[in-house]
Amino acid sequence: MRILLVEDEENIRDVVKLNLELEGYEVVGTGNGRDAIKYFHEQHFDLLLLDVMLPEVNGFQICEQVRLTNMEVPVIFLTAKDAAQDRITGLKKGADDYLTKPFNLEELLLRVQNLLKRTVKTPENTPEIYSFGNNKINFLTYEATGQQNDFTLTKKEAMLLKLLIDRRNEVVSRQQILQSVWGYDVYPSTRTIDNFILSFRKYFEEDPRNPIYFLSVRGVGYKFVG
Repeated sequence: MRILLVEDEENIRDVVKLNLELEGYEVVGTGNGRDAIKYFHEQHFDLLLLDVMLPEVNGFQICEQVRLTNMEVPVIFLTAKDAAQDRITGLKKGADDYLTKPFNLEELLLRVQNLLKRTVKTPENTPEIYSFGNNKINFLTYEATGQQNDFTLTKKEAMLLKLLIDRRNEVVSRQQILQSVWGYDVYPSTRTIDNFILSFRKYFEEDPRNPIYFLSVRGVGYKFVG
């Protein structure tokens, strides 16, 4: 699970980041609101922890930006602003929870854990040999049968196929694909992912120009229907 932590007080950010990492989360931290928006659009996060008072772009504005494109990722505000109206404003902007400073670290960790339990979907368990239409894929050997012939998938092709099939009938964002298949040490362009999808259509679709299995969702990502 990846968490974006946005807190401009460095000592608080370091303590919260350390404790989240000890719980097994991967944490990206920043003290700048503009950087937070940039990171959110470039990467995949499972939860956001936002301070309200931030330089350049405040936490409320970050939440507004996030909710324009993503209504599912949980958002928790961490803030010294404890007036009832501030909490109401935060919830109206789309936050799922609101914790005022000074807060108890154990309480924060429990709130993070509970939110992730409620919102994160468990992917379906895809069998080692998966068939759809006249196609068959062996995820152990990377051998596949497509529309034309038998062939062997590359490791990256098999990983991307497995991700899409695990989340069949759901839209998988480009950020999720980049994180799961490539990681963040190597960061290919989205055109690379497009080319993989085009290859899958040639392999497995009866009519690659009118796909029924591998669909593009404009501006978001891709979906496998099968």
